[in-house]
Amino acid sequence: MIVGVPKEVKDHESRVGITPAGVRALVEAGHKVLVQTGAGELSAFPDDEYQNAGAEIVGSAYDTWRLADMVVKVKEPIEKEYQYFRPGLVLFTYLHLAPLPALTEALMEKQVTGIAYETVRDRAGSLPLLTPMSEVAGRLSVQVGAEYLQKTKGGRGLLLGGVPGVPPGNVVIIGGGIVGINAAKMALGLGAKVTIVDLSLNRLRDLDDIFNGRVFTLASNSYNIAKASSEADLLVGGVLIPGAAAPKLVTAAMVKKMKKGAVIVDVAIDQGGSIETAKPTTHTEPVYEVDGVVHYCVTNMPAAVPNTSTLALTNATFPYVLKLANEGAEAAIKADAGLAEGVNTYKGTLTYQAVAESQNKSWKAVAELL
Repeated sequence: MIVGVPKEVKDHESRVGITPAGVRALVEAGHKVLVQTGAGELSAFPDDEYQNAGAEIVGSAYDTWRLADMVVKVKEPIEKEYQYFRPGLVLFTYLHLAPLPALTEALMEKQVTGIAYETVRDRAGSLPLLTPMSEVAGRLSVQVGAEYLQKTKGGRGLLLGGVPGVPPGNVVIIGGGIVGINAAKMALGLGAKVTIVDLSLNRLRDLDDIFNGRVFTLASNSYNIAKASSEADLLVGGVLIPGAAAPKLVTAAMVKKMKKGAVIVDVAIDQGGSIETAKPTTHTEPVYEVDGVVHYCVTNMPAAVPNTSTLALTNATFPYVLKLANEGAEAAIKADAGLAEGVNTYKGTLTYQAVAESQNKSWKAVAELL
């Protein structure tokens, strides 16, 4: 198989889909790898490392996409990349289609097999390709939140950990999943007071055990969320419904009652966001204010730390890349039910229910089409 690795083009997206180590493994397995020049540079993987691993360096995105049987990326294609779609192409990347009907339509129209990292499942039913970036984004959420709480960044002028004689800041995390756990670890490490809100009482029990009672836990309902958000210095949105649009749990009315200079970091923004006032931002223009509350809603947060993020991501994705290359997409999807869960579009048909429901489209399970 010919595998293409284009340079990412989303604003300040500095990760890359395959490392030189992955190239070496693919070439040793008999495949050809095309890497667009500069694709790995911002992740500290220069072209010569790819060449030494056996890749062919390609000068343009056009040729990288045109010549490849499978394109491996990090982020969902943006509009100027739609021109590269064609029937039979396999695209393996984060897609986050629920809030992106135009991308969904483009993939269907050009009959691209779109396999989304964020909906692939393992045998335990978890999301192995979403987990590493959720870990990074969860930890970053507190790091950037602490930064934007500084007065020079528009925040309240508050040190999250406090100092002797001055109480710490209050961090409220909506969602006790991978993002929530990692955000809590960082916030506790800084010395903040931490509250996690989740719908599942069993999850809250687990969190109480994991953190040995050092975090406060709240059952998720509108009353508790409103009260917690009004007391928050930093509010982290970390709610996930796999493949679907995130529910708007923090309303505009709740945001209006938050402290002036408080900070919201909505990690769920790439699935539409869990804060009603949230809208996608970029690393170039990461924040805006609503009712005096600073909103940080960057859709590709892990790109801020591309070396760490690329290594963490490819550790998880590469076994699937190799499986798809060795077996071919159709055979690999047939043989692996968890990989089949990742297929969002196939030969012009939408194949993921949550995306279909978010966009009011019809869908068919990929198993029916194979």
